[in-house]
Formats: sequence, C-alpha cells, structure tokens
Amino acid sequence: MPSPNCDERPDSSDIDLLVIHGISLPPREYGGDYIDQLFTNTLDKNEHPYFAEIHELRVSSHLLINREGKVTQYVPFLKRAWHAGESCFDGRHQCNDFAIGIELEGCDEETYCNEQYQTLAQITNLICQRWQKITKDRIVGHSDIAPGRKTDPGTAFDKDYYFSLLKL
Repeated sequence: MPSPNCDERPDSSDIDLLVIHGISLPPREYGGDYIDQLFTNTLDKNEHPYFAEIHELRVSSHLLINREGKVTQYVPFLKRAWHAGESCFDGRHQCNDFAIGIELEGCDEETYCNEQYQTLAQITNLICQRWQKITKDRIVGHSDIAPGRKTDPGTAFDKDYYFSLLKL
C-alpha cells in the first residue's frame, strides 16, 4: 500500500539501522485500517476524537506487522520513510536517512503476539542478509533513538525473545 510520505534517501547505500516501532489506532485498539489511513494521509479526523490530533501528520513506515503477523509495505526500503522524526543513533542525527522502520501493531504496555515476533524475525533476517551493516547492535527501538520523545515499542516488547529468533 504505497504511502506518499517518503522521499529519496541522501545515500541509499548507507542503510545500516533497523528501528522497531509500536502503533495502534485508536490507541490500544487493534484491527481495522486506521494505520493504513494514517500512512496514506486519508485518516478522517471525525472517526475518533484522537484522530483530530493526528490526522494532519505526514508519517509512514517501511512495513507494518499486524497482530496476526500479516505484513503491509508502505515504502520501498531504498526510499526514506518518515518514521523516526527527530532522532539520533551513534552520534548520527536524522535516522530516517539511514534506517529501515518497522511498525508492530501494539502499544507500549501490552504484550505483542508471537505471530508478530515470528514475522519480525523472518523479515529481520532477510533485511540483515541484504544490508550486512545491520547487526544486532544496530537494531533498536524508537525510544532508543528518540529518548524522552518516544517510548515505543515499549516495555512489553520482548527484545530478548526477538533476538533469540534471529539467525545473525
């Protein structure tokens, strides 16, 4: 599902970071197509009170993994998705320039589904095969690159379990 919220990377050979996010729309509710609508700029501000606050945001991600483990791609990996905002990793600012962003349907304090971990691990393994500069120490949460501003994927994200599924 193509998102208009992307552009060219400054250097597409510079991809070396994977950022894991969490999202639910409305907050703490799952299913439906509100995330698709947000990432395609078609979210109706009248559908839910929270949407009045966010409907004008221009954001996207490369991928979304829903609660059943189904994947939706919004932005090709070689393009810059607008997922990280103001961010910094390893002394480098504007992580969107060199990162791939994956959203998990969920919220900070609710357990993610095993299907999501399985799919995330499969995709991570493929991404790391293609972009070999992405290693375990270059797989981070949104909160790691935007501390104080972002908290996702949250305390319920089991990074140890996720890493145990990787073949890196």
